[in-house]
Amino acid sequence: MVSLVIDRRFRGPPNSGNGGYVCGCLARHVAGNAEVTLRAPPPLERPLDVLTGAEGGIDLRENGRLLATARVAGVDVPDIPRVSYEAAEAAVGRTPYDEQTHNLPTCFVCGPARGHGDGLRIFAGPLQAGEVPCKPVVFAASWVPHGSLSGEDGYVAPEFVWAALDCPTGYCSVAARHLGLNGDETALLGRMAARIDRRPRPGDRGVVVAWPTGREGRKLFAESALLSSEQEVLAIARTTWLLVDRQVQLGAMA
Repeated sequence: MVSLVIDRRFRGPPNSGNGGYVCGCLARHVAGNAEVTLRAPPPLERPLDVLTGAEGGIDLRENGRLLATARVAGVDVPDIPRVSYEAAEAAVGRTPYDEQTHNLPTCFVCGPARGHGDGLRIFAGPLQAGEVPCKPVVFAASWVPHGSLSGEDGYVAPEFVWAALDCPTGYCSVAARHLGLNGDETALLGRMAARIDRRPRPGDRGVVVAWPTGREGRKLFAESALLSSEQEVLAIARTTWLLVDRQVQLGAMA
């Protein structure tokens, strides 16, 4: 039986795995581009079972309890904004959260309390009005992957690409005033699909860009892309976030 243990380094909420990272780990077991649905907070530092599920999908379970499911899925993201590294660096300076206001300051991807080489420190901020005329809200962040993220082939491991594409979609979703959000909401990743065309190497300068695509009640939809410093699309993702109570975000059951 294949098992997965989520190291505490890769937490999102204090006691469960970062959603994008967990999705990326499970996607490794899917033959093709994957869509992963998170069913319950994946616990840290305990062996979780990776099993063949219904219709050839993959299940993540603990003692029979379903935590996540993965399946093969087509992933296409049209109209990707091309953002320069310099514009993304400027957007980081406008990120809406700091260590005092961030709901999850120790999140592996976007937590400002995580040090260099520990967390990804991807702090997405809004582009200025008019930088992307066709989209009302676009967030971007510069990213230079640390050497500890390298896979055996010398490129950034796939699960860290998934992780990088995750949190910026949450940032832009709760910032979508045109969808009735005020920026104070708490949300958790519910579903993520991604396609990786090319992985960067540690030390490469890159850009993560994200934008909201819609809302259905407590479901928020967004898309993201990882760009090279030359604005080549390396990877894309689409996400569904769920508006939740603060205690649920911190790990209590919905």
